[in-house]
Amino acid sequence: MTVVGAIFVPALPPERLRSVAVAADDAGVEELWLWEDCFREGGLTASAAALAWTTRVRLGIGILPLPLRNAAITAMEVATLARLFPDRFVLGVGHGVQDWMAQVGARPASPLGLMREHLAAYRELFAGRRVTTDGAYVRLDDVGLDWPPSGPVPVHVGATGPKTLALAGELGDGTVLTGGTTPDQVRAARAAIDAGRAAGGRTDPHRVTVFVMATVGADAEQRLRADARLWPGVDPDGEVGVHGADAEEVAGRLRRWADAGADAVILQPTGDVTDHEAFVGLAAQVAPYLAG
Repeated sequence: MTVVGAIFVPALPPERLRSVAVAADDAGVEELWLWEDCFREGGLTASAAALAWTTRVRLGIGILPLPLRNAAITAMEVATLARLFPDRFVLGVGHGVQDWMAQVGARPASPLGLMREHLAAYRELFAGRRVTTDGAYVRLDDVGLDWPPSGPVPVHVGATGPKTLALAGELGDGTVLTGGTTPDQVRAARAAIDAGRAAGGRTDPHRVTVFVMATVGADAEQRLRADARLWPGVDPDGEVGVHGADAEEVAGRLRRWADAGADAVILQPTGDVTDHEAFVGLAAQVAPYLAG
């Protein structure tokens, strides 16, 4: 069954998070995702707060920029959240926006190399094993977590290009696709991921999560197209999101992403949304129609 969630965008101030998270929890939304965009809200701190304010909704980060963090510190923080809130935290990591990474002196010479080293370290650390490695980006000397996660922590990889998608398939447990991704692009991503999985000998499940811009109401399509024009690299005339007069119509259009290979579709609000508590509730209304 396809997971349906919603996004709390970091254009909102941090103090708005509590009411949106509680609204998602009360409405029965499956997942609420956060973005860690520079230089707005910290993804891990925001996740910890939202998890503490709620009782059932899963919190996803899409994504933590790997160049900003030491691998051991990230593993410690994630393991803590995983133990405090079992099965309610979804970890997403990625390259980060390279211009932002350059602003803070963290732009790597090889983003793929950095990602490979981090993913390999997380797999070992989350499994409770001690790690010694001397890579270009990750250097650990007999490091292990005193409090490793009590269960598996899947690592979802934010990816767009074919090389990163293949690496996500090889070393990741899931892939996160950005807003503006069309159903055809989901299919192409699945093919690249599967190639990486074959190269890595992976046969375990691999979840594909896609952010999908969504609008509802009488002028939904016009609002969707207007917002799509604001996103670099997104064709506003293409199939970049869903719109509809109501939740049922939105679900009908959203099914194309599910049919293309998305295991989770996370609704992304347009910039003109003011009632974000109501927007996250849309995910709960869409879910049964999509399942049906």
